Parts: sequence; structure tokens; C-alpha cells
Amino acid sequence: MDEIISLIKNKDPEQREFHQAVEEVIASVKPVLERNPEYRQHAVLARVTEPERVLMFRVPWMDDDGQVHVNRGFRVEMNSALGPYKGGLRFHPSVNLGIIKFLAFEQVFKNSLTTLAMGGGKGGSDFNPKGKSDDEVMRFCQSFMAELYRHIGPNTDVPAGDIGVGAREIGFLFGMYKKLRNEFTGVLTGKSLDWGGSLIRLEATGYGTVYFAAEMLATKGETLEGKRCLVSGSGNVAQFLTEKVLDLGGKVLTLSDSSGYIYDDEGIDRDKLAYVQHLKNIMRSRISEYTAKYPNAVYTPVDPLLDHNPLWAHKADCAFPCATQNEINAQDGQNLVNNGVGLVSEGANMPSVPDAVDLFVEHRLLYAPGKAANAGGVAVSGLEMAQNSMRLSWPREEVDERLKHIMKSIHRTCVDAGEMYNVQGNYVAGANIAGFVKVVNAMLDQGLV
Repeated sequence: MDEIISLIKNKDPEQREFHQAVEEVIASVKPVLERNPEYRQHAVLARVTEPERVLMFRVPWMDDDGQVHVNRGFRVEMNSALGPYKGGLRFHPSVNLGIIKFLAFEQVFKNSLTTLAMGGGKGGSDFNPKGKSDDEVMRFCQSFMAELYRHIGPNTDVPAGDIGVGAREIGFLFGMYKKLRNEFTGVLTGKSLDWGGSLIRLEATGYGTVYFAAEMLATKGETLEGKRCLVSGSGNVAQFLTEKVLDLGGKVLTLSDSSGYIYDDEGIDRDKLAYVQHLKNIMRSRISEYTAKYPNAVYTPVDPLLDHNPLWAHKADCAFPCATQNEINAQDGQNLVNNGVGLVSEGANMPSVPDAVDLFVEHRLLYAPGKAANAGGVAVSGLEMAQNSMRLSWPREEVDERLKHIMKSIHRTCVDAGEMYNVQGNYVAGANIAGFVKVVNAMLDQGLV
């Protein structure tokens, strides 16, 4: 195992997020490898950590003033042992190959846990849609799809949205794909309801993260009723997670964006949440404007000199990181433990650094890693694929019920894997083991390909 990690770091030394994701999985599956020596013989670690295909391409586009710009596009098709590649597209200045590889690697095991027939992939670009006109975003998306369309399809690779890619971007991407291929197929998920989208898809990641948290609390005979919750982010995941926490009787105290965070001790109720949705979805404004309407709340800007995020230093019962990778460092983790937080359920992908994860496990918090907790988004994407294949649309109640069932199943799978390998209560190990075993067994069934 050490040799594999060393080889990966030597081969791609700049891909720190990918190294982090691989090390976490490999550390968890050590007992699996010890119990199954045939995995070593078939070099499953080397195979599962190497993408089946990596695509990188230029994306030229023209702004409204006639100036040409060039961005870089990516698609990492990581593993197709369980089905067509499935995973989102991220448009953000921070995007590079290492981040896309880490996301694709995590996606493989996340998709495995959903019980649906999906492999793992991820893609995106260092293009920033913020501040761009609709026409500029359209021209970029059309140029991006002019290359990507060669490599995707409903039975090959089915992208979705991620950070910076919402309904607007999915629509532009789909329109270009349809024009180039002259076919209307379910090649993208996250589509508008009028032309192939699924009900609950927008809500799915946030709802699912809360459903998983509720399952963990149930093992202790508790519910979310009356629980004070810290939430980071203010985008799609954070908004619908807040909605579902309110549905289950909890109180959300915080929301954030890249400029800072708001703390509302009275709680963010449905009217306040509607205002946040207006700010972020319609006005595309900063979260700081929340205090103009609700002056009792406190806004704290990002301080680059601080070695921790004060959002995680408030007293609370539950924490739901929904912003981005590695947003909770070791100090933040310690602050959460010190301030009485007993549950951390990750709405974002890998938002906690390894030292923070170790603290959560050491102090026996109910800690759900992103690959398990936020799998609801891709699960409903899979349900959208199924509806597209059958040319029908399920009602909201049916999709939500299927989502609840999937999240319950993922929770049970993590618990069972933990018990099988004597790591009871460790959802990190349980999720990694369950996802890993399912994927590598499928790989071995399919031969050396």
C-alpha cells in the first residue's frame, strides 16, 4: 500500500487533493486486502487509482466585446466497472487536473454506494461563470461541448452539474450536444423539468445529507428536533439542506460564501431562507447582504490571517459543511469537538482535512464522509437517467421516497461493512470498504481490462 501511494505521489506530485483522497481510501481498506490476498495478486489498488481515461482540451470562447479567451477543459473517466461514467462538471477558477481526479475517484465509491448501475467520472473547466452574461456563458458552454460530445453518451458517460454549473449551463450544454449528435437522449442530468429533468434533483444532495444524518441520530435514539446546526455554503446544497433541517425540526444558525459567513442566533427560518435564495439565485449577491434585511444577524468577513474558520467555532449540536474541499482544518475540527458538536454530515466533497477526520473518529462523533452523506445528488441523477430511458416522469413524492430509501440503504451498507471488518461506528471506514469491495469485485469479474 505504501508503494502505491509513493508511486502516485512521484507520478503526479502536484495533485495534492487526489493524494489525500487515495490515502484515505487505502488506509480504510487495509483489513480488506489482508483478508483477500487475491486483490494484491490482481493489483486492484494500482488499477482502481488510475483513471481509465483522462481528457484535457482547450476551450476558446468570445466575450460580449469580441475578445477571445481560452480556458482549459477536463473530463476524467475514472472507472466504469459498475456502469457508465457518472459525475458532475465544475466551472470554477480553482479547477485543475488534480482536483478533477480527486472528485472522480471519490465519485466511483459514492456511486457504488447508491445501489444504482453507475461508474465514476468528473469534469469541468477553470472558467468562472460569475459576472458573465448569459450570452458569454452560452458561448463558453457551446465551445466546451464541441469537444466533450465526442466522449460522452447515455451508455458511456453522463455528466451533471456541480459548482458553477446549474440549470442554465446544463441547458446550453445539452442544446449543443443535441445539435452535434442530432439526437435527444439523457446524456446530461440536472435538466429542466420541461425536457427530461427529474423532480427532487435540485434538492437531492441537501435532502440526502440530512436524511443520512437522521439515520445516524436514530442509532442513538435521537432526532434532529431542536438541534442547533452550523451550515457552510449558501448554494444549492446548503439551501435545500437548510430546508430539510427545518422540516425535521432543527435550527440552522449559519450560511456562508467565499466572502464570509452570517450567524443568526434566532435561526434561519423559511422566510429568511427564501431571502437567501433570492440573494444567491436571482441577484447573485454576497451573503453579507443578509444583514441588511435581518440586522440581528452577524456577518463575519473572511480573514486570510486566521488559521481557522470562525464559522465552526460556535456552540451547536450538528455541523453540515456544504461549501468546498478541505474547508474544515484541524483547528476547526477541534473547535467543533470543544463546542459540543456531536454530528458532522458532509454535503460537500472531502470538506474535512485528514487531521479533522481523525479527531471526529477519535471522539466518536457521528461523522458521515461526503461519499456517503451527499450521495443523494448522484442517486437522483441515476433516477433521472432511468426516467429518461423509459420516457416518463415520476411524481415528486415517488422520487423523494426513492431518495429516502437509497440514503437508508447507504447508511445500512456502511454500518454492515464496519461490523464485518471490526470498525463499528466508523462511517469513513464503512463507506470506503463497502464502495471499494463492490467496485473491485466487478473489475475482477470483467477480467484484465
